[in-house]
Amino acid sequence: MRLSFLILPTLALAVFAALLITGADADLARWAAGWQRAFQNELAGALRALRAGDPGALALMIGLCFAYGVVHAIGPGHGKVLIGGYGVGRRVPILRLSAIALCASLGQAVTAIAIVCIGILGIGWTRVQATGAAEGIMASLSALAIGLIGIWLAIRGAGRLWRMSRTSGSSGQSGHDPHGHDDHRHQGGCAHEGCGHRHGPTVEEVSGATSARGIAALIASIAIRPCSGALLLLVLTWHMGLLAAGIAGTVAMSLGTGTVTVGVAILAVTARESTLLSFADGSRVRLFLPLLEVLAGSFIILASLQML
Repeated sequence: MRLSFLILPTLALAVFAALLITGADADLARWAAGWQRAFQNELAGALRALRAGDPGALALMIGLCFAYGVVHAIGPGHGKVLIGGYGVGRRVPILRLSAIALCASLGQAVTAIAIVCIGILGIGWTRVQATGAAEGIMASLSALAIGLIGIWLAIRGAGRLWRMSRTSGSSGQSGHDPHGHDDHRHQGGCAHEGCGHRHGPTVEEVSGATSARGIAALIASIAIRPCSGALLLLVLTWHMGLLAAGIAGTVAMSLGTGTVTVGVAILAVTARESTLLSFADGSRVRLFLPLLEVLAGSFIILASLQML
């Protein structure tokens, strides 16, 4: 019965592998790029209507921006890789990881607004300079930050695997319980009260709780690279005297992107928990968790190298 919980992660891996093998991921990227261009054309018309004072033009523009964000997020992106890999590698509640994903998407909007307000309005950058800073320097910093998170996950998992192997080796050499409690199971704590000895970490401790610093690093590594479409929108609306509308549209874009990223977070956590429920033996779970952390960290590292 527990093996039925493996259906979701197995299907997810099969779909992902099929996309890579058949080259459908490239087709998906081209499809998303085509829709982004279509939304950009429609958005240009909505901006002209907004400047002309047409009723409903602002609502149309915000709706197009949200749709643009959704389509943009469906294509290749670093945010989905990091959120998905982190959700698989560490035990994080669905609501918390979803909130992190949404905050990271909104952080990208804040970064885009800051670049335009500080760079173009304050320093006097051109649109090309602002876009170059976002796609060059900030994209590289984002890739490095994501790679560091992947390295951290992989090192954590490898360290736990090493400690578990050392503990298993020492237990096997001794051949007896050093505390004389041969009649109880060693699954994180003593069955006898007052033993005072811990026989390895519990499942909850192995999975670990997400710290505030980890959450901040996760959000910052995604938010530091703004969407180029948001930058273009902000520059255009600034030139047209509609910067406030551009800011509203940028936030709508980030919410559209966040919708997809939150979906990835939910799938990642569900796949992880389904896999854990398929294991009936607690000791196997404690071995699987750090191994999963190593694999997720390695996947994130490869994605960051591809970004660089």
